[in-house]
Amino acid sequence: MALPSVSAGSAVEQPVAPSEEPERLTAAGRLEGRIALITGGGTGIGRSIALLFAREGAKIVVAGRRSEPLQQVVNEIRALGRIATFSRGDVTKTDRVELMVQGAIFNFGGLDILVNAAGCFHEGSVTDTDEKRWDRVIGTNLKGAYMVSRLAIPAMAKRGGGSIINIASVFGLVGMERGAAYCASKGGLIQLTRAMALDSAAERIRVNAICPGRVDTPMMHDDKGQPTRLATAARLPMGRPGTAEDVAGLALYLASQDARWMTGCVLGMDGGFLAS
Repeated sequence: MALPSVSAGSAVEQPVAPSEEPERLTAAGRLEGRIALITGGGTGIGRSIALLFAREGAKIVVAGRRSEPLQQVVNEIRALGRIATFSRGDVTKTDRVELMVQGAIFNFGGLDILVNAAGCFHEGSVTDTDEKRWDRVIGTNLKGAYMVSRLAIPAMAKRGGGSIINIASVFGLVGMERGAAYCASKGGLIQLTRAMALDSAAERIRVNAICPGRVDTPMMHDDKGQPTRLATAARLPMGRPGTAEDVAGLALYLASQDARWMTGCVLGMDGGFLAS
């Protein structure tokens, strides 16, 4: 497959040339020298993970459907003196996924970390969720993780290993009223995590999942600004919803060498919801 060309207006943007970058941060971070691809990186949990990973020294490719939020994240990372690019595309489309993975290889020389954070939610039971909406949720939340991982794993193997972090949900572990497609997609993602962990262990590729509970992100509200079931279904023993930064901290741990003996783990991060 040919490498993507990098030119003005292309889906994969060039990193700032070293001479144009702000003064570099001097302290080495936990991900210094690593290359990370983060889907759903323009908003919410994906955005916070991208910013934290960049602060910790990783070179970042953020991917998503809309250029404007992706470019904003890239600008924030570059303002830190770090390096980032973006790749615009749908994780369910083969050609766009190829650009995401090959963009990391072309710009930075490989891939060490993948965060599958692209996701969507539709409120509805099985009987009132039509096929188009079902396919969109399953496609984005489950098929998308498969599509990107399928190309990322060989790239990581060439680098001697890596870390894949799937952003699942507590509602992949327990049920939720009027969340049939979402629960099915996240439950599938949890089992995909375990299967990929077993299949990739010999290649030193670790695969783990984070299951956030009620986290204050744009997905908590619908197009009219009203709270979705995700914003109301999870009980909060700790008294507050989580933040995207809370989840990013756990993702950093899983991506780092501190978690070098962890694979196939499914970790709840929910303010005590599952305990109750």
